Amino acid sequence: MNDLVSLLATQGPAVVFLVTLAARLGAPVPAVPFLVVAGGLAMGGTALNAAAIVAASLLGNLLGDGAWFLAGRRWGYGVMRLLCRVSLSADTCVSRSESILGRWGGLSLIAAKYVPGVSVVAPPMAGAIGMSNARFLAYETVGALVWTLGYLLLGAVFHAAIRDVLAVLANIGLAATAVGGALLLAFLVWRYRQRRLARRADDIVTISVDALRSALAQGRALTVVDVRGEQVRALDPRAIPGSVGFALRELPHALGPLADGRELVLFCDCPDDASAVAAARVLMAAGLPRVRVLEGGLSAWTDAVDAVGTADAAPVVPASLGAAGAA
Repeated sequence: MNDLVSLLATQGPAVVFLVTLAARLGAPVPAVPFLVVAGGLAMGGTALNAAAIVAASLLGNLLGDGAWFLAGRRWGYGVMRLLCRVSLSADTCVSRSESILGRWGGLSLIAAKYVPGVSVVAPPMAGAIGMSNARFLAYETVGALVWTLGYLLLGAVFHAAIRDVLAVLANIGLAATAVGGALLLAFLVWRYRQRRLARRADDIVTISVDALRSALAQGRALTVVDVRGEQVRALDPRAIPGSVGFALRELPHALGPLADGRELVLFCDCPDDASAVAAARVLMAAGLPRVRVLEGGLSAWTDAVDAVGTADAAPVVPASLGAAGAA
């Protein structure tokens, strides 16, 4: 711990820049403790320049988030799916990010910095939905300043306590590090197993995009359900023609309109079709037997449509669903 204090005292701006940039790029680097300790050191009479720390953190935020913003602008939702696929909470990563961005707009870039699992996904999502460069830079700059100054101020207020904590940790030494590392490893293993269990879909019947297109062209009675949230559907204009929108959380209250005997095909735009699988389980538990999940979700559908120019047909929406949220 004394080495950490010495490093921050002598190379504070460079260290803060590197850890902030790494964290914004998605590396598992704890940038916040460095800022808090830096704030404590600046208040404690060291030669650490607080203005230089703020500038370094701001630059790290802008470069890291800016890289993901440009990636989202270039490759769209594929970037979010990639990020969420490696997330420990892949099943909720995209949906939480879309919900925050849909509800708060540009302000979500500020709020997302405090939400684990969303801070890395929000910038590429802003790029994917077409946020302008100027608007992104404005919100990103404000967000980075609020985030940086907040933690520096926290360190400054509790600078005496921070020094005491660092002294205790230095005395405990390697044993505390080993115990902490073991606990972290155990948590990661547990989360990984939970994710693996959540991804198991042995009880789910799926349907391919080609099979769905063929069924629609033949006029089979189907109801295609978009389980993305309302804000997401408003942000993302892509949709399967004729589909109806019911967010996952709304399904328990939508059993009546959906229980008309038609076969249900559910889709989302998330890693491993996680939200659609969860929605299928809700409907099956409620006694609806003819439920399928579209393999690959909305992205697979739009890729197939782009490949042939247009969809062959659109599903017929039951009259009872008419105003239930057609996407």
